[in-house]
Amino acid sequence: MAQILVGISDGYPCVCANGGGTEVALPALWLRQHSPEDTQCDRMTGQRLFDPHLLPIDLHLTAADANGGALTVTFSDGHTSVYDQAELLANLQLSEGLPEPTPWRAGSGQPRVHHWPAMADPAAEVAALSDFLAYGTIVLDGVPNVAGTLLDVACQFGFVRDTNFGPVFDVRSIPNSTDLAYRAVPLSPHTDNPYRTPVPGIQMLHCLVNETTGGLSTLVDGLAVVEQLQHDDAEAVELLATVPVRFRYRDATTDIVTVRTVIDRDHSGTVTGLNYSPRLDELPVMSDVATRRYHSARQQLANLLASPEFEVRFLLQAGQLMMFDNNRVLHGRTAFDPNEGLRHLQGCYIDSDGPRTRYRVLTR
Repeated sequence: MAQILVGISDGYPCVCANGGGTEVALPALWLRQHSPEDTQCDRMTGQRLFDPHLLPIDLHLTAADANGGALTVTFSDGHTSVYDQAELLANLQLSEGLPEPTPWRAGSGQPRVHHWPAMADPAAEVAALSDFLAYGTIVLDGVPNVAGTLLDVACQFGFVRDTNFGPVFDVRSIPNSTDLAYRAVPLSPHTDNPYRTPVPGIQMLHCLVNETTGGLSTLVDGLAVVEQLQHDDAEAVELLATVPVRFRYRDATTDIVTVRTVIDRDHSGTVTGLNYSPRLDELPVMSDVATRRYHSARQQLANLLASPEFEVRFLLQAGQLMMFDNNRVLHGRTAFDPNEGLRHLQGCYIDSDGPRTRYRVLTR
């Protein structure tokens, strides 16, 4: 268990955190920026009441004492702070405080199902959010078959992201539509709207009716696919994570363009998701050798995304709502025959921070 230690360094008091055999020095500037006093930090918001850039660069400690779960330090600017050691230790990692993502393959089975009416119980909502944050997708059943009910679910977990398609879009067969999603053709795994900045974080699809034998929903975990590609061809992952491509969507009233890489990584280099839509991406001009190598990387990625080892298929039934991380879990569907009957889904987007915020509020 980590603990706070006080010592002397270069003639001045110093503070360290020791845990697991590793000792980490806590600089005076870092400690000062975490001063918890009411004069330094607003208790309601947690926001600082001072500008840290005004602190002197040569700030140091003049006194330090760790006793009874508290750490008391005095700084060379004359300020004294008293910290709760447990809270101080919790700030050592730049963690978001969320369940760790768990990569999955088709063998893991269909997305976990949670009962929408049960979301009135905070414990049931936490369980649903935990699964969503870990696996990137869940299915909610018991959602009333009423157009627009999708927005009630969306507002439970975040705020609706409006686009040129409107706050809610209807997914059904429309001849000569402006997007292939509105036709009966199969859709391979893809990211929705990779041409936007930012890309919509979470998509919800609510099935109102599905009277066809086709139109199966498909999901693929991008994290698991990139994990496999890293094993097969690490250079391919590096290319897809560093070579930017252009994504574009246009119709009579819209022309949206952005340039980004296919693989997303965070500040630590950890893969967070994909921007993948083979009907929309445009490669930059490169040498013939570089183009062929990039094409090979993209081809390997596409083959993995289409592999039965990674793709799960299931029928989204009337009254069920599929919620998935659009940056991580790629979605698609099999073809269907509109002459067999109606197939009508309603969809919307919310930003990624909605479920994350909700989870923290319910668990803090």
